[in-house]
Amino acid sequence: MHRTIPREPGRKGGHKGRMRTYTSPEEIDAQMKAEKERKKQEEEEGAALNDSQVEEKAAKSDSEDSEEDSSQKRKGVEGLIDIENPNRVAQKTKKVTELELEGPRQLSRREREEIEKQKAKERYMKMHLAGKTDQAKADLARLAIIKKQREDAARKKEEERKAKEAAAAAAAAAKGLHTLCLK
Repeated sequence: MHRTIPREPGRKGGHKGRMRTYTSPEEIDAQMKAEKERKKQEEEEGAALNDSQVEEKAAKSDSEDSEEDSSQKRKGVEGLIDIENPNRVAQKTKKVTELELEGPRQLSRREREEIEKQKAKERYMKMHLAGKTDQAKADLARLAIIKKQREDAARKKEEERKAKEAAAAAAAAAKGLHTLCLK
């Protein structure tokens, strides 16, 4: 069944307004049945293998098994069409014993740059904590200025408090003299 979406006047055809096709439920059922039949045939063929074929398969090496499995398990259209790509390199599986663990591994450029960046950051932080960087010197100077301002403000506050106390004492003394004069 094909359905089309009507276009608006004045619009040119874009990818969103194309004709869309939908699969009918009957077609889906037919595809499912065909797939089930194909699976049944594969199972029957697998069960029909006699003992001699099983022994031959066991005698093959691991690399031959992996190559045979990869040729059987093809995706999409690959299973239907035999295509030999000379540029395609088949990945060979390595055994654990073949891996080279002793040799030093070469770092990639990005890994080297990342390690250098981390080391540079650590060196900077050590120098900053020691007060040797320009930023640390500026911070210490700013802290000294703030400390001095706070000391000056505290001294000024103390002087104002003492002046108020002296003024209050003088006012109390004047009031006491005033009361003595009246008597």
